[in-house]
Amino acid sequence: MPRIAGVDVPKDKRVEVALTYIYGIGPSLSREILAKAGVSPDIRARELSEEEVSHLRELIDREYRVEGELRKEVNLNIKRLTEIGCYRGLRHKRGLPVHGQRTRTNARTKRGARKTVAGRGQKRGLAKK
Repeated sequence: MPRIAGVDVPKDKRVEVALTYIYGIGPSLSREILAKAGVSPDIRARELSEEEVSHLRELIDREYRVEGELRKEVNLNIKRLTEIGCYRGLRHKRGLPVHGQRTRTNARTKRGARKTVAGRGQKRGLAKK
């Protein structure tokens, strides 16, 4: 199991997919990294030579912000937004969706389980037309 950027990438998956287990590397960035390193995306991670693994490790450390460094940067950005009190910062602070999604319905992941509120729903005594 090769260890790249502090993460044990799965050995039975294709290298292209295995690199996506590193925080900050998605499918397109994975393909870009493999092209720069000159490694075939079709081989399995266990088939990588020690030289190829060290080349990938070196390339990622030198050119890309991944794992702890990226997490720290993201957290600092969110902290900055909350400190200046902008709209996005307030949404982060309140635990609500940040990117303009609706919250009247949906947004269950952010808002948590439903809380029943008295007086909501169909009014009594009114017949449907």
